[in-house]
Amino acid sequence: MPKKQRLSSRIIDDKDKEIIMLLQKDGRMSLTEIAKKVRLSIDSVHNRMKAMEKKGVYYSGIFVDPRAIGFPLLADVKIKLKNIGEENREKLIKYLTEHHSVIDLLGVMGDYDLTCVLIAKDGSELEKVSMEIRHRFKDLIDEWKSILILKTYKFEQYDLL
Repeated sequence: MPKKQRLSSRIIDDKDKEIIMLLQKDGRMSLTEIAKKVRLSIDSVHNRMKAMEKKGVYYSGIFVDPRAIGFPLLADVKIKLKNIGEENREKLIKYLTEHHSVIDLLGVMGDYDLTCVLIAKDGSELEKVSMEIRHRFKDLIDEWKSILILKTYKFEQYDLL
């Protein structure tokens, strides 16, 4: 007979996956509705959701379409670093994570070290933000490659089943 494991000692099971899939479709779905669909009690669903959130399996929030709130330009920027010292790298990362025009920032492996998404109201603003960051960190940034994002077809959706 299989031994039951608590959520704290495993990643996620099939019921957790079902809950996540439902929440991806409708993050505002009620606990009652989720419980019915996954065939668990409301308390059990609630406890599983709290445990998964605590473990960082998912984060509650909303996705905002920048274009719908007045930022029609999105640029995916690939950044290659040089003279990488931990302190300077952390200053750049802190600066970018706090910058109002940076909506995504990822550390990557390959030809580039970072990729970030910048938003802007127009071309002039995008150029100003890009030049500001590049100038401020000119001794650390070796290469800067910008690609305009024309349309989002899929964003952060995982098929777990």
